[in-house]
Amino acid sequence: MSSVERAYYVTTPIYYINGNPHVGHVYTTIVADALARTARTFRPAFFLTGTDEHGQKVANAAAAAGMSPQVWTDELVPRWQELFKLYHCSYDDFIRTTQARHVEKVQRVFEQLHARGDVYLGKYEGWYCVHEETFWLESKLVDGRCPTCGREVQWISEDDWFFRLSAYRERLIEHYQRNPTWVQPRSVYNEMMALLRDGLEDLSISRATFDWGVPIPRHGGVIYVWLDALLNYITAIGWSEDDALFNTYWPASTQLIGKDIARFHAIIWPAILWALGEAAPDLIFAHGWITVEGQKMSKSVGNVADPFALAQRFGADSVRYFLLREAAFGSDFSYSEEKISARYTSDLANDLGNLLQRTLAMVQRYFGGTIPAAPAESDLEHRFGGLAVKVRAELLELRFRDALESIWDLVATLNRRIDERKPWVLQKEGRRDELGSLLYDCCEGLRRLAILLHPVMPERTAEMWRQLGKPGLIDEDWSTSFAGWGRIAAGTRVSPGSSLFPKIA
Repeated sequence: MSSVERAYYVTTPIYYINGNPHVGHVYTTIVADALARTARTFRPAFFLTGTDEHGQKVANAAAAAGMSPQVWTDELVPRWQELFKLYHCSYDDFIRTTQARHVEKVQRVFEQLHARGDVYLGKYEGWYCVHEETFWLESKLVDGRCPTCGREVQWISEDDWFFRLSAYRERLIEHYQRNPTWVQPRSVYNEMMALLRDGLEDLSISRATFDWGVPIPRHGGVIYVWLDALLNYITAIGWSEDDALFNTYWPASTQLIGKDIARFHAIIWPAILWALGEAAPDLIFAHGWITVEGQKMSKSVGNVADPFALAQRFGADSVRYFLLREAAFGSDFSYSEEKISARYTSDLANDLGNLLQRTLAMVQRYFGGTIPAAPAESDLEHRFGGLAVKVRAELLELRFRDALESIWDLVATLNRRIDERKPWVLQKEGRRDELGSLLYDCCEGLRRLAILLHPVMPERTAEMWRQLGKPGLIDEDWSTSFAGWGRIAAGTRVSPGSSLFPKIA
């Protein structure tokens, strides 16, 4: 298979479960969902998400709540799954790092790395940030604190197992140079190259001071939480030579991360994979931060938005649309409910929702609720015939804002056509053929919009589909759905319903 035809595998970071989810977690997950839904239109696709449940931070949070870490995580996980269901995220697997299927393979990885000589016993002395679960050289500290979160660090001295990360430095540099787009955006690529040029220290991959983690057989201690977490991307799909799922989907097509965890995924992760004899993923994409008044959204800062409340007020699909439309993926962007409300009112209610509502109302009023005959030809086919190919490419290239702007060109064109041609005047003057052609083109355009927007707003587009009188689920085979203008059948009875995007309080 070529890279274009190969099955598509997209992952989110597995989310560190020391509290309730916020809208930043939804952001990454809906991006993965949009990618998976787009890929499924023409090839097999697999979408993985899950929770990272080991480590000292989780153990501390559980202790503060008066629970064991396992009970603590068991109570939190359903909340995350409920959230992703609320936002229509169609993941194929939800992995937990406390599951036996994961733990067994993590232990097998350790044994394989040890047998290869890539793991050795040494003494670790240095600074450690519990919040970030990260070791830091003193030269990297900022005013004696963690350079990522600004918290105090602890001095740790213990006997640990080390992974020979430094041995992979030259191969990493060569891989970056040969594949200049495999880590995106470019700013993150440049940051990782700078780290590589500065040199790499070997990585401590065990902890001996607490026991909430994957036990290391025969040696004692537990696996460092970041090694444990990174391995989920292969343990979830089997990771064995005779595993059909693993052989179909690895290497991953797109691995989505936040830019604050780029070092783990873009330096440590490929080195671990190579040590295991596996290929690096095709693309690591580090998205930007959602900010509030210039500050990164963070539970510790206290400026997080409750995604459950947002879905209740605006609708989950409207929040999905805002997050994908507001800024180029990869850049930071500012969040506020006022901004969501503005997008909702302008783009969704006034543009798309009104287009559907008035088109179907006129079909009902002028043609008894059945779609009129198609025109012999339509200039819209020439203008928008290639839109599906364009949008699919933009979506899979993670250019979500560009894709939505391309789609909105069709929305605007249809609305403008109604305003300019005035179907109520055509009806009054008895120009029925022109009126029928106009309303047919609007219905066909709406059919296309429902399909194109389905990866972004799966629930609202399903309602569009229903109101257009189309049976069953939206046709996800784009190759046939866009083969020529006029694929919505004349005589189809429409089913106008309530407003697609009702007025918000």
